Amino acid sequence: MSPFNEKDGVVWMNGKFIAWKDANIHVASHVIHYGSSLFDGFRAYDTPKGPVIFRLDAHIKRLYNSCKMYRMEVPYTQEEFEKAVIETIKANNLKACYIRPIVYRGYGTLGVDPFPNPVDCVILVWEWGQYLGEEALEKGVDVKVSTWQRMAPNTFPALAKSGANYMNSQLIKMEAILEGYVEGIALNVRGHISEGSGENIFLVMDGKIHTPPLSASILPGITRDTVIRLAKDAGIPFVEETIPREMLYIADEVFFTGSAAEITPIRSIDKIAVGSGSRGPITKKLQDEFFDYIDGKKGDTYNWLVYF
Repeated sequence: MSPFNEKDGVVWMNGKFIAWKDANIHVASHVIHYGSSLFDGFRAYDTPKGPVIFRLDAHIKRLYNSCKMYRMEVPYTQEEFEKAVIETIKANNLKACYIRPIVYRGYGTLGVDPFPNPVDCVILVWEWGQYLGEEALEKGVDVKVSTWQRMAPNTFPALAKSGANYMNSQLIKMEAILEGYVEGIALNVRGHISEGSGENIFLVMDGKIHTPPLSASILPGITRDTVIRLAKDAGIPFVEETIPREMLYIADEVFFTGSAAEITPIRSIDKIAVGSGSRGPITKKLQDEFFDYIDGKKGDTYNWLVYF
């Protein structure tokens, strides 16, 4: 469901609830002209034990880390921001939803210098189904290696989840869609695997999981971290290493991870089938471990669940 169907809902904006339709910014806001926004995205799930937010603290910490890299002082503590997330979900009477906190430079002065502009904070929530399609979690998706690369080191901070970085993501995504694919995989400037337009990536070869390191111009994904921990708990061999492009074509399994994509198998890359061309056993096991954790079947070993 599109967020624009939530017209009867409310948005948390600088400490107050505002009707969705009235949550506007000035056309001269710095963020519109210079892309000065930092954001995050995560989910609340309606589970058998009640509605729960998955890894709330980790996501808000990443948001604050992103702001720190861009010298943007958030006028709320992390604890206050976390509380505001819960209040926003409740105010919209939602149990399962996608959560989008964003911090941006508002209306002050026009010019590249961001410091004269206020720092504004917003939290939106809306119902959102499977990011890569309703059948993607089971049947997988068809993707391509993009002609667009991820940002080079010391250009943009890849570790920050900034709006400006997602102009690069849009190029990757649009190219893939226009060529008949669901998603694209970007390489870094050295020609090694980086990530999707909005997802981290994992490969499985001979029973071992491989994923690119943070130095491959990737976002430090919370779901990526979750999968790494669950894989280790399950005794699945794991290695974080530089991965050449050609490993994509000979891997037994490949899958995306992300708060929106969750754990989505990839069934083909550049029209080459991945493994058998369907979801592999390790991907399926990690999906089961992931959703069992969220549903409370495994016990909250890592304190990742916030019930509300």
